[in-house]
Amino acid sequence: MTDTPIALVTGAARGIGLASAEALAENGFRLVVSDIEAEGVVAAARQIGGNTMAMICDMGDPTQIGAMFDRIEAQAGPVAALVNNAGIALPGSFLDYSLDDFRKVLDVNLIGAFAATQRAARTMVERGIAGSVVNMSSVNAVLAIPAIPAYCASKGGIMQLTKAASLALAPHGIRVNAVGPGSIDTAMMAGVNADPEALKKALSRTPLGRIGTAREIADTVAFLASDKASYITGETIYVDGGRQGLNYVM
Repeated sequence: MTDTPIALVTGAARGIGLASAEALAENGFRLVVSDIEAEGVVAAARQIGGNTMAMICDMGDPTQIGAMFDRIEAQAGPVAALVNNAGIALPGSFLDYSLDDFRKVLDVNLIGAFAATQRAARTMVERGIAGSVVNMSSVNAVLAIPAIPAYCASKGGIMQLTKAASLALAPHGIRVNAVGPGSIDTAMMAGVNADPEALKKALSRTPLGRIGTAREIADTVAFLASDKASYITGETIYVDGGRQGLNYVM
């Protein structure tokens, strides 16, 4: 057990999750990183250092989520900051999109986030911890791409889950917020980055004229998890290079 506050970041083997874990470690948290990819999450824990724990967990399985929290609490202590970053997209044609794929996306992106938030909050309330939850949303919570209908629906759900949870947990001093990335240089953007025309189209919708970095998202996550954001709850901060404010492309 340790007096150092513990932060759990899901989907932390790479990209925004790993960057968020590194930023939280720099802010004084002891990290627990989880991912379904065993080798990747173990490597991430090694990279972060500082007694970081690696947990293998399928965020689409509530039983595994509960077991993960049980193990963390038994071996390290209660989670004071939770970052629900794990997510999948599964693109496909809207007219042919399968219900199985739709459910898979919601199971990980939305139901998994709810299950983790609920489980973390129960211990926070029980132990009097004024903790913080940061959910990973997307500009696609309010915008949309037809080829990823389940992803868009899940991120819209995250926006509302963030608001509902923030209201439910505010009496206990627990804050719940979200970060909504735009186009970020991660594995999900690899196909776009490799296609000059696709990249040009993405940048045409981004007033700052560039792709964002995982660290830029991570710094926003770390801010929301910190005492510097002590009067912020129920909000989604969109880190999108100005995309939502753009009415049309000249």
